[in-house]
Amino acid sequence: MIDRGRHSVLGVLVDAVDYAAAVARVLDAARHRRPFAATALAVHGVMTGVHDPAHRARLNSFDLVTPDGQPVRWALNALHRSGLADRVYGPRLMREVLARAADEGLPVYLYGSTPRTLERLRTALLTAFPRIELAGLEPSGFRAARPGEDAEIADRIRASGARLVLVGLGCPRQEIFAHALRPHLAMPLLAVGAAFDYFAGTLKAPPAWMQRHALEWLWRLTQDPRRLWRRYVLLNPEYLLRFAAQRLRLWSPPPAPAPAASTHSGPRTVQGGPEWSTTETFPV
Repeated sequence: MIDRGRHSVLGVLVDAVDYAAAVARVLDAARHRRPFAATALAVHGVMTGVHDPAHRARLNSFDLVTPDGQPVRWALNALHRSGLADRVYGPRLMREVLARAADEGLPVYLYGSTPRTLERLRTALLTAFPRIELAGLEPSGFRAARPGEDAEIADRIRASGARLVLVGLGCPRQEIFAHALRPHLAMPLLAVGAAFDYFAGTLKAPPAWMQRHALEWLWRLTQDPRRLWRRYVLLNPEYLLRFAAQRLRLWSPPPAPAPAASTHSGPRTVQGGPEWSTTETFPV
């Protein structure tokens, strides 16, 4: 088990952990009914924090941020000598957490995506983990939350008997959601990105060799070029330039402000494509 602390990657704090340590921390929070927000960040997730100081503060308040992308793992190793042999990839982290939750009888709540994807995901999970208890499945509303809706969602999750929430809203929506719900729930919220779609079979996972060589972005770009081209064509080169500048001590990320309270907002456009405002509210 490897857990070598939190370190700055372009100003976003990322935990130098392996799968065993990440799974242990999530499950410990579930067993002991502790509020806990966790996510796995690739380049896009890091750059979202770079561009928005308030969101960077939100990410830096998380209890666990794993290096989902190989370039994030490389940065931890190059900047902080973390010695990580592998990344902690969201879909695999989800699989390992679910396997342990099934073994320990910890009910799981699934939040996000569409009703069709959730039903396919339910079937896939019950096949892969016959003993798993799915406490609830709630699709995304694909809109901004109403005032007070965070408490309403938390009430539904608590009433289900869940001990763990998996959030599949995509970055940065899922991190905003997890941050907003954490004060209301004595359980971990784990943001898992495209893992819902991979497990449900609505999105084809990249080949292993592409994952090993940090080419997952290229695979995803070919799957959805109109939506993702700005994310990868603009953000990937900027990430590399900022990483080099941090490595050579030519640039130091400014400190993040304290996370702000959530209020009502809608979508906006930022560099890399349409995104939710990361400074005002959360999406549902």
